[in-house]
Amino acid sequence: MDKTFSYRRLEVVWETPMVQDFQERWPALFDVLEINAEFKRITTLPLQSRFLSQLDILSSKLIALYKKRGGLIGKRLKSIMDQMTEEDVNHGRESVLKGLCVYLNEDPEHLIRQHVGVSDTAFEESVEETTVGIFTVKQQEAQPTPDDVGIILEGQIVIQDLDNVPLAVALLFGLLYALNMDYPHKLRYTFEVIQKLIMELDGGTLSKKVQVLKNRLNE
Repeated sequence: MDKTFSYRRLEVVWETPMVQDFQERWPALFDVLEINAEFKRITTLPLQSRFLSQLDILSSKLIALYKKRGGLIGKRLKSIMDQMTEEDVNHGRESVLKGLCVYLNEDPEHLIRQHVGVSDTAFEESVEETTVGIFTVKQQEAQPTPDDVGIILEGQIVIQDLDNVPLAVALLFGLLYALNMDYPHKLRYTFEVIQKLIMELDGGTLSKKVQVLKNRLNE
């Protein structure tokens, strides 16, 4: 994959192929290790380890901000934070990421769509309706962990059987970078925070909303 990197970048940047077509030509890229490797080829930064470690570093400050938030957003944040458990690190990370969406007045369902006890037909319809996002599947709500976690791009499942949602978020971000795709409009602030505050990539210019968040995190 190293030797063909320049060809892939030319194809992605100049031809802007559909994801399904690109996956058919470069199937090896849609793998946890290769997404990490491709991201490092593009940015020189590690993807998965940096995302998770930086998220952990910021988590306590983010949670403190969530607890201070009032109004309807504050109630939604409290509902998410009440579900956190100290025993499950990845569930805690997932809660922080969902909270980030809510704090920025975006819907976490646009990032992580949960399917509990749904039929195959209903699940397939949900996938087809999703342009960019993560799915989880459970047979029952009480299950501690999902049966499946995966990533959807342009109505297609491009990778599944992932270990947890935070990993899926990191890989989704890496795929958007690798495929030169725009962030979904309904999650533009969430992905701006992931890129510029968590991953610290191109953080010189921030939107007003993300600049306010950065200032509060630095207080």
